[in-house]
Amino acid sequence: MESFNQKVLFFTLAVIFPVHFSEHYHAEAKIDDFTTHLISRDSPLCPFYNPSETKYQRLQKAFRRSILRSNNFRAMRISPNDILSDVISGGGEYLMNVSIGTPPVPMLGIADTGSDLIWRQCLPCDDCYQQDEPIFDPQKSKTFKTLACDDEFCPDLGQLSSCSTDGNVCTYIYLYGDLSYTSGNLSSDTLTIGSNEGQAASFPGLAFGCGHSNGGNFHKKHGGIIGLGGGPLSLVKQLSSKIGGRFSYCLLPLSSASTASSKIIFGRSGAVSGSGTVSTPLIKGSLATLYHLTMEGMSVGSKRVEFKGFSKNKYSPAAAEGNIIIDSGTTLTFLPQDFYNDVESALKSAIGGETTTDPRRIFGLCYSSLSNLQIPTVTAHFTGADVKLQPLNIFIQVQEDLVCFSMLPTQDLGIFGNLAQMNFLVGYDLKNNKVSFKLTDCSKH
Repeated sequence: MESFNQKVLFFTLAVIFPVHFSEHYHAEAKIDDFTTHLISRDSPLCPFYNPSETKYQRLQKAFRRSILRSNNFRAMRISPNDILSDVISGGGEYLMNVSIGTPPVPMLGIADTGSDLIWRQCLPCDDCYQQDEPIFDPQKSKTFKTLACDDEFCPDLGQLSSCSTDGNVCTYIYLYGDLSYTSGNLSSDTLTIGSNEGQAASFPGLAFGCGHSNGGNFHKKHGGIIGLGGGPLSLVKQLSSKIGGRFSYCLLPLSSASTASSKIIFGRSGAVSGSGTVSTPLIKGSLATLYHLTMEGMSVGSKRVEFKGFSKNKYSPAAAEGNIIIDSGTTLTFLPQDFYNDVESALKSAIGGETTTDPRRIFGLCYSSLSNLQIPTVTAHFTGADVKLQPLNIFIQVQEDLVCFSMLPTQDLGIFGNLAQMNFLVGYDLKNNKVSFKLTDCSKH
């Protein structure tokens, strides 16, 4: 590629959705309402699952991925002009399966609310990482098209795009923060998404990256990324006219049966409403990909703690709109240091009892057991929405004799992670710019 100003990206791997697609059930772009599974990477249903690891070993890895992801989001905030497709390396917590092409070729990919571009490995592979699934051959798809530089989708790549030396082809290259990379041609093809009800929906002409050179820390069990962020190339944005800009998910608690899976819903059934539903505005941030909310404070029992921002960080002024992002791909919740200190202090005072130390020094507030302690209700106050968190949202058992507060301090960017969202139906309405929460038993949803 010529005259290309290569940018460093940070790769956010978040959610994998596995579904089975049958050509017999294709309903070309007419289905505007569908549901599919979200499989945790630590579930036995996930191909990443390592049965030799204990549940506590898997949790420690998830914590490390959360910290890495938080650090990489920080780099995105500091240099927003250099990061135009917001993908962050750091593992990822759920997986998704879609199909691309005619006939459809399945792809097990990481579904990521922290990135936009959909991409998969493609033949010919100049330099590809090992992949268990057959690599996609564009020449075998009747509906595949390579996009030109003047195509409407090419400008959405921003400075990550270039024109090929051998013709008017829109090309891209991503260099991720962990030195993983993908490069290839921006293309379009029919994308198929399955449904739990047995019907699949096909959407022609969706833009995706056809990667001919890909490598680094990618797992052989998955073939690419499925961006669910707020930018123009994401799956939800490209399908916006079909699904009304709506999707929702219900994440199962970690204690759920190993054969159960979370779900994601696109379209009219993705709207969250009814008794107990609270909604807060989505705030437009400097990075369109990320979903920003405004947190006003937290209450521990009847004691309210007002939000405190990053007083020494010009990128995150205190009390500013959009001071926290909601992210399904980060396990833990991260709060500004001073605000975290006040919340932890209030929680420690309300619980009483003897605390203990986390030997790995990840968590600040821990107990040997919560069985004889009274856990107060903790409420996250977003603008217009008071989200009452349950004990499973704020404490996690990290080993047999250690239970810790599952929020951490940060110096840069607040993140409302997936532990805090478990057993809530969380709905995104990109048309009306709001996120809704409804306390739900996700095992029955």
